[in-house]
Amino acid sequence: MLQEIKAIISKDLRMEWRQKHALGSIFLYVIASIFVAYMGFKQIVDVPTWNALFWIIVLFAAFNAAARSFSVESSGRRLYLFTLARPESVIIGKMLYNAFLLLVMVFASFAAYALMLGTGPLENANWGSVALALTLGAVGLGFTLTLVSALAAQTDNNLGLMAVLGLPVILPMLLILIRFSKNAIDGIAWSQNGAYAWQLLAISVMSLGLSYILFPYLWRE
Repeated sequence: MLQEIKAIISKDLRMEWRQKHALGSIFLYVIASIFVAYMGFKQIVDVPTWNALFWIIVLFAAFNAAARSFSVESSGRRLYLFTLARPESVIIGKMLYNAFLLLVMVFASFAAYALMLGTGPLENANWGSVALALTLGAVGLGFTLTLVSALAAQTDNNLGLMAVLGLPVILPMLLILIRFSKNAIDGIAWSQNGAYAWQLLAISVMSLGLSYILFPYLWRE
């Protein structure tokens, strides 16, 4: 199974490399959104506003990135993949790939966002907690949206159904993530802020477990 997961991740990496314009369009969206925010605000000194706007930008970029997980696969290619690998390997491989992709995107976006909109809110930040919030946010979004993308790919209206299915699932995690990262930026101690990290980790593990159990039934369809 491990070899199958590695093969799935390797396949997606090669496909992404061949279609650099698709990946570039996602990063272009993030940079354009940050630039528009810069033109409107110049600098944001209010921590809740700075933090919330960042995750809103990341959220929509994550939807666009995760939507491609299965939509780029033709029905014939999915059928061929079904004969080569177990469905559990397929979903785990795609979840890990999307988590890695969003991890790179989130950290790059955070650097660009702080550069353009100012680092004033970060003066008292607990950088260990900030890095953990970015990591857990990227992994959680990657895992959850991959499963939603698998469901939406079974219809012709992939992006529309992703929004309908994804937002109710993502919003509770996003609220926890915003609180966790806001407290990390404020420099609040881990003893008071760590519960949010465990909640985010639990959501990611739950998404992984549900995908492992449910995706084989979806894949057979």
